[in-house]
Amino acid sequence: MKKLSIIIPVFNEAETIQKILRFIEVVPIDWTKEIIVVDDGSTDGTADILDKLKQAQSFIYVKHTKNFGKGKAIRTALKYATGDAIIIQDADLEYDPFDYQKLLAEFEKGNPVVYGSRNLDKKTERGYFFYSLGGRLITAVCNLLFGSHLTDINTGYKLFDSGIIKNINLEKDGFEFCEEVTVKILRKGIAIKEVPINYYPRSFKEGKKIKIKDGFKAISTLITYRFSKKSYNKD
Repeated sequence: MKKLSIIIPVFNEAETIQKILRFIEVVPIDWTKEIIVVDDGSTDGTADILDKLKQAQSFIYVKHTKNFGKGKAIRTALKYATGDAIIIQDADLEYDPFDYQKLLAEFEKGNPVVYGSRNLDKKTERGYFFYSLGGRLITAVCNLLFGSHLTDINTGYKLFDSGIIKNINLEKDGFEFCEEVTVKILRKGIAIKEVPINYYPRSFKEGKKIKIKDGFKAISTLITYRFSKKSYNKD
């Protein structure tokens, strides 16, 4: 049976981490699940919850001594991933693990990189209007600079063939991981398949963390890599 490595970068998600781990545990897929949780310097008690959960549940658990960012947490998790495919799972409840089946179905058809898009189904919720608009703008900039036809590069659901993602030289520590990995995959000539997914946006009061400044970082990242001559492969 093939193995799916599920990477969960966590920062201050005491209210949701136990719930998302439960959802992942019960989601029915014909793959062995390897769960890798990286606590990225949480200060709200998340680490204590994970310490207790680790005694009863089977998952790989790694701690950062301070908060570095989502990209850094993903890079740490990749060192432990042994699956045939790797998916990113946020530690909140905005994304539905039951959508794994949709992404894996496309992966099994021969698509080595599959993104779950929040924009392919008009019925899908999108949360704050200007944040949704900003996400579409960032995706449009990516399409313009790299000749792609994507609809949602900032989606939390990204599924990769492990050989591809592990061979990419990732550098960004923050949310701009999304732009970096997308650009580097496109530059390798690999097509990204998108499928519609469910999305349940949360408010800042509920713990949403991305800020307007992250949007500027995202566009800066796209422009930087558009003109970069560096190799994207690991040495």
